[in-house]
Amino acid sequence: MDLMKIGKLLQDLRKERGLTQEQLAERTGVARRTVSRWETGSNMPDLDILIELSDFYGVDLREILNGERKSEKMNEELKETVMLAADYSNEEKTRLLQRMHWLFIAGLIGLALYLVTILLGVDEKAPYEFIGSFGLGIATGTIVIGIIFTGRHAAKIREAKLRLLGKARGNNQ
Repeated sequence: MDLMKIGKLLQDLRKERGLTQEQLAERTGVARRTVSRWETGSNMPDLDILIELSDFYGVDLREILNGERKSEKMNEELKETVMLAADYSNEEKTRLLQRMHWLFIAGLIGLALYLVTILLGVDEKAPYEFIGSFGLGIATGTIVIGIIFTGRHAAKIREAKLRLLGKARGNNQ
């Protein structure tokens, strides 16, 4: 996929409709800056937004993905397939967001334990020292895991995990 060609086509389609980036952003529920990134080829819209843009502009989704116009219309089967893929993608994002929320809560609890031991001045007393250190460890660990989950390499890590799980399951069967 040539993101520059796709961005140029998206820009041309928007201008043909006489819309500003701000107006398109409001229509699709994103920031104007996001529309700008699409049009410069820095970023790509999510699948569900691509389908919405395809319908809105009256062009085939394949045309957008190819970055050039063609005369054929998108058939319903392709549209349904892409919608299923978009739904799956959204479900994956939702699961990841839920995991991030639980990590965030665990980190806050760990940080609270650490701060309580510091504020009460019991951080150096034998039974409480462990609690403060444990809380600080939990908070630090959740920050590191959060960075890994939200980093650009998270998808590669998930793919490697799935490959390993697939091989492990294949060996067990």
